[in-house]
Amino acid sequence: QLQLVESGGGLVQPGGSLRLSCTVSLDYYAIGWFRQPPRKEREGVSCVSYSGSTTIYADSVKGRFTISRDVFNNTAYLQMNTLKPEDTAVYYCAAESVCRRLWRHEVDAWGQGTQVTVSS
Repeated sequence: QLQLVESGGGLVQPGGSLRLSCTVSLDYYAIGWFRQPPRKEREGVSCVSYSGSTTIYADSVKGRFTISRDVFNNTAYLQMNTLKPEDTAVYYCAAESVCRRLWRHEVDAWGQGTQVTVSS
């Protein structure tokens, strides 16, 4: 059974950093993150392929967020730097066979979500 366990998140001041992690219970899945700000729709943030060779970023986070993965532990990491108040959202990790499907919200499984709040 495909399950995702995510961790990280919290409260940080503008300009600060946080790291999210997401562990998938099965092999051969791309892993990504979506976020849902208050009163807005869920949007894609980033995705990394199973091998780690392919990554996707939303324009709003390019140059600030970095996604990576540990293939042996089926864990992906989202390093978030230079955080802004508009990054405040519930972040959900997601798994799908390939990033291009995940990016279309064709997701096999979701993590439980973690709150990221950027505020002074």
